[in-house]
Amino acid sequence: MSPTPSAILLLSGGLDSYTAGAIAAAEGFRLFALTVRYGQTHAQEIEASRRAAQALRVERHVELDLDLRDIARSALTGASAVPLDRDVATADDIPSTYVPARNTIFLSLALAWAETVGASDIVIGVNALDYSGYPDCRPEYIEAFERMGRLATAAGVHGSPLRIHAPLQHMSKADIIRRGVALGLDYGLTHSCYAPTDEGRPCGRCDSCQLRARGFAEAGVPDPALDRQ
Repeated sequence: MSPTPSAILLLSGGLDSYTAGAIAAAEGFRLFALTVRYGQTHAQEIEASRRAAQALRVERHVELDLDLRDIARSALTGASAVPLDRDVATADDIPSTYVPARNTIFLSLALAWAETVGASDIVIGVNALDYSGYPDCRPEYIEAFERMGRLATAAGVHGSPLRIHAPLQHMSKADIIRRGVALGLDYGLTHSCYAPTDEGRPCGRCDSCQLRARGFAEAGVPDPALDRQ
């Protein structure tokens, strides 16, 4: 019997990374979850990542402190207000919620941990269809990082090439939700909002809230996170 393969899961606490992790688990991977406290303006997604990690029964969940506020200014790190009420269906700009180089930094951290635990695989919940215009969510970016990872690591040099799994990349938000529901996921554990209220409730107006609401509406299922407010 071959050993169970291990994978590093970048886990934000949102529904995308939760679903990506569940897909990887269903494919037989033993998961090591990495959540980064990078200077976000709120803690709800960190708390959600803990719930998701427990539900996914990960081998280990690391919460890493790496404050990016001084070098990666973004609305998500408090440099400006989170934009509300944008028409995300027609917007084609890179919004102020883009955190410079965030996925590159996160994937690099995951790459280091992967070598440490002997994993050849990294799982990330990026999506190229229903997303907010971030350049580091595109398929060509993921492919380029995977190539770099093979060149930059001892494991790659020794014949264990890195693989990056982005199973949601070409799925709509509705399709992601349908897949998660089929896997039995409780999306009430997750948090997506960029600008939650002081009580931790989603604002319903930021890009992420709009994309989530549209996804659940198109999937034809209620969002359980709203029932728990």
